[in-house]
Amino acid sequence: MSKYSLIFFIVFLRLGLRSSAFTNLNTLSFEESLSPLFGDGNLVRSSDDLSVRLLLDKYTGSGFISSNMYQHGFYSSMIKLPADYTAGVVVAFYTSNGDVFEKTHDELDIEFLGNIKGKPWRFQTNLYGNGSTHRGREERYRLWFDPFTEFHRYSILWTPHKIIFWVDDVPIREVIRSEAMGADYPAKPMSLYATIWDASDWATSGGKYKANYKYSPFVAEFKSFSLDGCSVDPIQEVPTDCSDSIDFLESQDYFSINSRQRAAMRRFRQRFMYYSYCYDTVRYPEPPPECVIVPVEKDRFKDTGRLKFGGTEAHGRRKNHRQQRSEIESDPDERKRF
Repeated sequence: MSKYSLIFFIVFLRLGLRSSAFTNLNTLSFEESLSPLFGDGNLVRSSDDLSVRLLLDKYTGSGFISSNMYQHGFYSSMIKLPADYTAGVVVAFYTSNGDVFEKTHDELDIEFLGNIKGKPWRFQTNLYGNGSTHRGREERYRLWFDPFTEFHRYSILWTPHKIIFWVDDVPIREVIRSEAMGADYPAKPMSLYATIWDASDWATSGGKYKANYKYSPFVAEFKSFSLDGCSVDPIQEVPTDCSDSIDFLESQDYFSINSRQRAAMRRFRQRFMYYSYCYDTVRYPEPPPECVIVPVEKDRFKDTGRLKFGGTEAHGRRKNHRQQRSEIESDPDERKRF
């Protein structure tokens, strides 16, 4: 753990933030809430059915999907990432309806990007609405801990009014819906997905470092699943009334960011975010309507949305044929541990 990561962790503890927003989660077994997606024997459920291991080897990755689709919801899991050399490996925890609405799909992403041995995992968040993949809203970050030594909770809250991405009890990103976003705000029912797969063509330094199966199988572990939302059939003729479910979501601690959590979010974004589309004026001469421009954040970035100190990284195409991503700043840890 670096000096700055340790400082952030100490401040985090002093603020009393550890898990306070997630103490009363309704956790579910795999059978109650999830189904295998692909990978056959590379998806390994525990004997008590409370956890699952997703493996990637030279033959296939693996993944699971929620048994239901939800019109808004809270999606959460404790996750431990693979250790050692993980270049080219992507572990994704996300919501999508691409299998139902192929050309107008919605999506909320947390994607973990592997690295060469001795270099840290990085991760990114993104959102799409109504097939707006050409208007990606990526942010990229480092973590203040080693995500392969123990489990940490990663969560996505999606309501009609806002989206919050959480890491443990730190809200790392909040998107407030505005009328100007229009259909770019995810609005159709989505399923939860978790996958591990080979993204050697883009995931690590723009494809410079590939997955090395000498280190396989790469194993991502998931447990303490929590899914709250309004379960719906997206093609049913009579719409489901989800008002009670939305009221429930908006009554939970994870819906509101208190002053201490907001301070932690500000520190996280100042110290660990290394790309933001909101500051990418080359891509977006006018920031998208949901962007809140924070001067102290903006001062750290070039007009390309990249940090002012060096490097480029080109994204490739996702295995599931998502839209090509724009070129984004490489992690400063590619050059120097901070």
